[in-house]
Amino acid sequence: MSGSDRSAQRTSGGDGAAGRRATRRTGRRPGNPDTREAILDAARRLFAERGYDGASIRAVAATAGVDPALVHHYFGAKDRLFLAALDAPADPAAVIPQVTAGDPGGLGERLVRLFLTVWDSPAGAGAVALLRSSMTNDRTARMLRDFLVTQVLRRLLEHLDTDPAELPLRGSLVAGQLVGLAVTRYVLRLEPVASASPETLVAAVGPAVHRYLTGDLT
Repeated sequence: MSGSDRSAQRTSGGDGAAGRRATRRTGRRPGNPDTREAILDAARRLFAERGYDGASIRAVAATAGVDPALVHHYFGAKDRLFLAALDAPADPAAVIPQVTAGDPGGLGERLVRLFLTVWDSPAGAGAVALLRSSMTNDRTARMLRDFLVTQVLRRLLEHLDTDPAELPLRGSLVAGQLVGLAVTRYVLRLEPVASASPETLVAAVGPAVHRYLTGDLT
């Protein structure tokens, strides 16, 4: 373990007043990039094997051969580690409130608009690469599925006033609509969807997504 990693571990454990003063002066230091990559490699392996709910910070640390305090030092909580391991194009915790706030009647349209905003942005290139990889790589597919379920759909569906027994189906239908849109627009580049304006797609797809979220499914 490098000197910077040992320092990070002492800081994480609260090693006296001097350590706390140093932390206040310098903030979180980058540390050893090899250690960071070892943690990410371990996280990708465990998230792919066990899923988001089955993997723990302690297990990732053990696999990487580091103290759990170092995982927290580099990445913070488990959801932050998961986003880094997946190289997610956006942080759902930060953007989902943009969807759930406002008129409930516009929920589906706001979700599609946000989806297109992220995928049309520079970060969208990484999302397209991830989607392509998930089609041929089982480990990537599981991580992408867990991202949609645990980071996006859970945060969204918890705001719905609907029968809890229907939530898995509603979430799957929404995911299918959005992933299908992504494949059509960004992977297959099928016209006219590929070059359509975001608002055209919001108007066309938003009502279907809204029905899956709040409407009658029978």
